[in-house]
Amino acid sequence: MMNLRVTLIIFLVILQIAGCQSQPKSLGTAEISSYQGQKLTSAVSLPENSIKGPPKINIDTYRLKITGLVKTPLSYSYAEVMQKPQFTKLVVLHCIEGWDAKILWQGLKISDLISPAQIDAKSNTIIFHSADGYTTSLPLNYVRDRNILLAHRENQQVLPNTLGYPFIVVAEAKYGYKWARWVTEIELSDNAQYKGYWETRGYSNQADVPVK
Repeated sequence: MMNLRVTLIIFLVILQIAGCQSQPKSLGTAEISSYQGQKLTSAVSLPENSIKGPPKINIDTYRLKITGLVKTPLSYSYAEVMQKPQFTKLVVLHCIEGWDAKILWQGLKISDLISPAQIDAKSNTIIFHSADGYTTSLPLNYVRDRNILLAHRENQQVLPNTLGYPFIVVAEAKYGYKWARWVTEIELSDNAQYKGYWETRGYSNQADVPVK
């Protein structure tokens, strides 16, 4: 009787283990293809147009710095950035090369990141620095008035490395070279004429997409 009981227990344990192993593993949230009746552009279909190839970010040591004309410079970890209030926006990315992409972005307002640093009244420009050395700038009032996002998700999935992981600036109504990717530093400045990587090579500093 004892041997039968032991055998039965072993059999039940084997069944339990097998059952656990047969459970499907989560593959994460898939990229959605439509939103509120509008077709979305898949991130994998977009050209890779970084200046040095997509940089690899170690998220465990990553810091997002708030510098320049501020009273209190800040340095956020990835987790600290993610604690800010989250928003979604359906915004079209327009490339100067002639293509565009309609994407549902999720992220946080840049103004929520920079405000705690106590911005100097002389500041009128935000300069974005990327992990690969890329820079570009946007007017401070534009960022505030348009509630410009620093996005970490696109079409409900984590931002791919080719699109700027961990963060991309969703500079709506501006051409793509204003959409800084792999952002590591947000600098407050009083230099309204600051020119970034492509602007110093002849691209418009305003980068406004024509209204159709």
